[in-house]
Amino acid sequence: MTTAVTTARTAAEAAEEVASVAAEHAARTDRDAAFPVEALAALRRTRLLGLLVPTEHGGPGGTLRDVVEVTEKLGRADLSVAMIFAMHCQQAEALVRHAHEPLRSALLPRLAAGEIYLASVTTEAGKGGHLLTAEAALAEQQGRLEIDRFAPVVTGGAHADGFLVTMRSPGADSGHQVSLVYADRDQLEITGDGDWQPLGMRASHSVPLRLTGSVPGHQVVGAHGDFSRIAGEIFAPYAHVGWSAAWLGTAAGALSRVLRLLRGPESRGRFDIGSELLLTRLSRARQRVDTVHALLRHTLAVVEEGAELHTPSGQLLLNALKITAAEQCHAAVDDLVTAVGLRHGYLKDSPTRLEQALRDLRSAALNYSNDRLHLADGRLALRDTGVRLV
Repeated sequence: MTTAVTTARTAAEAAEEVASVAAEHAARTDRDAAFPVEALAALRRTRLLGLLVPTEHGGPGGTLRDVVEVTEKLGRADLSVAMIFAMHCQQAEALVRHAHEPLRSALLPRLAAGEIYLASVTTEAGKGGHLLTAEAALAEQQGRLEIDRFAPVVTGGAHADGFLVTMRSPGADSGHQVSLVYADRDQLEITGDGDWQPLGMRASHSVPLRLTGSVPGHQVVGAHGDFSRIAGEIFAPYAHVGWSAAWLGTAAGALSRVLRLLRGPESRGRFDIGSELLLTRLSRARQRVDTVHALLRHTLAVVEEGAELHTPSGQLLLNALKITAAEQCHAAVDDLVTAVGLRHGYLKDSPTRLEQALRDLRSAALNYSNDRLHLADGRLALRDTGVRLV
């Protein structure tokens, strides 16, 4: 039986259904580095893809808190699926808040119905992963926008129905004048250029793509050159909060599986659960998970209160969440690997699935690199001499 999201109240039930599908196929999609098409079908069927669409456009009018709750549940089953969902929601919120008519009326009902899975096209060769700049220029001719864009990493791009693409604005004299444009798959010619064989996050299928095509001028999202505002309002908070929820779900799920193994009747006599070494390592893992959970809930509350996230203290909080979640969730699973040893911590076929969780979470610090954020935080800290904490 399918649980479609008709109100935000049922999002948790739908998430359980999708998580069950994701868990069923996780070993295969990880082994084959294959996109989780079954989980995507479940996200469409349950209409979780339309979670953030307002009720007047046929959606349940969900919130960032709903995204966090769903993403955590999915992260317990498969981190790739959780990240795919969180990143889709980031793109969806940009459309909900900044798409103009007639794009808005045409697109949001389709999004609510689960017809559109969105991919983000922000990476670009030669700019070092900097989100707020663009090299490829958007051309404007006779009311249409001409797209010719290569991106080295597009998560789920081979399976997306629509793309949000950053490009240098028409007529811009600086790479900092960036526009955000929506394009349907059928408006583009899409060619792949490379394979996807990573250490972890293998089901995210983040392949390089070249997109070429033409879209009507009204498919610019927000105003030309105004992407930095959308990034500050939506991309940064939805990325850092959503990613952290996904990583937390994976770490919490790993801890839960280890505890079930230790306490299960089939393990009776095989583990010394009174061992001080084991208890200490379990304590550390739980402490890390609880720390990330507390920081995530605090940051979410700050975002919901409408705090000015562009201020140094607001940006520092968001970055601290991302850095802390990336480090502590990976460290928690590493603690668990040490706690249960080679057989249940290091082998692929263990029911703890720690081996995959550790590989997947290794990507967290690299995903919009922690080093980059520390550099930014150092500069922000210098601007906040009063150390105003939010």
